[in-house]
Amino acid sequence: MLTWLAHALEPMVSGFRVFQFVTLRVILAALTSLIFSLALGPWLIRRLTRYQVGQNIRDDGPATHAVKAGTPTMGGVLILAGMAVATLLWADLSSSWVWLVLLVTLAFGGIGFVDDLQKLKRGTSRGLSAAQKYGAQTVVGLAAGLWLYLASDTPFEASVLIPMVKNVAIPLGVGYIVWTYLVVAGASNAVNLTDGLDGLATLPCVLVVAGLGIFAYVTGHHEFSNYLGFGFLPGAGELAIFCSALGGAGLGFLWFNTYPAQVFMGDVGALALGAAIGIVAVCVRQELILVVMGGVFVAETVSVMLQVTLFKATGRRMFKMAPLHHHFELLGWAEPKIIVRFWIVTLILVLVGLATLKIR
Repeated sequence: MLTWLAHALEPMVSGFRVFQFVTLRVILAALTSLIFSLALGPWLIRRLTRYQVGQNIRDDGPATHAVKAGTPTMGGVLILAGMAVATLLWADLSSSWVWLVLLVTLAFGGIGFVDDLQKLKRGTSRGLSAAQKYGAQTVVGLAAGLWLYLASDTPFEASVLIPMVKNVAIPLGVGYIVWTYLVVAGASNAVNLTDGLDGLATLPCVLVVAGLGIFAYVTGHHEFSNYLGFGFLPGAGELAIFCSALGGAGLGFLWFNTYPAQVFMGDVGALALGAAIGIVAVCVRQELILVVMGGVFVAETVSVMLQVTLFKATGRRMFKMAPLHHHFELLGWAEPKIIVRFWIVTLILVLVGLATLKIR
């Protein structure tokens, strides 16, 4: 929005030309969403507390989580609001990339919002049924895949890039629609599974989306993409604005979500953050790198799959409790120790993912 204004004023005041640079708008978007979240956070927490929008704790969870009952939830709306405001202000709104990632993120946030409302109405930790939740995710994910497939002008734009190898991609054709759905829905649910401790999922999401923002900038920059052996995608650099806006909003939310949390993001935040990460990874053709950078989310998801599979097959459990962070809790690790160590692991994995920029 402000880019349009700057463009209109540029003939009169040449200084407005500076707003053409993505790097400046990345910084401004991050600061805007961060300040927005920090400013609005206390008001939102008071409102959620006033209307008794409290967290319902799962009955089979660790006993230490009983103290978390009643903590305001659905704070993810703060992240979505900050992200949306900053993106609309600083991104080039003529870019279809921006609208796609924004709409997918808000759509998954809407699914999570309804899920959270159902939990509050029922007074339990169970919201939408699996069929309802995954059905809605399927519709949005396939619609996003169809959007990208129909918008692709070359086979490259509907392909999966192989990391660390120059000019090698696997064309998926119409299968790219299903691929997009799997990545977006998979990332969304993986983050949702990880969101079980104070701030555990928040900072890893910020770190991963920051890494993807760098990939977006490189992919959308003609010289950098050619030099580093990436396929050039015109306009993809605008996704860096979205990533910085989401990262800033996430950091602002973390101010209130860090241990001991004053507010939880709820499914409205977790499902939206995961979907945002997934759709950006698809847009910049870094789905396989996402598996590396989001290794914590992958480990949490795999731990649940292994636990359920082994228990159904043998009646035994591989972990004391799944997802993985609960296993460490029952081993006696303090909650802050688990959280910070997961953050550190994510930082390392994001750096490993970024290293592939140069390794070709």
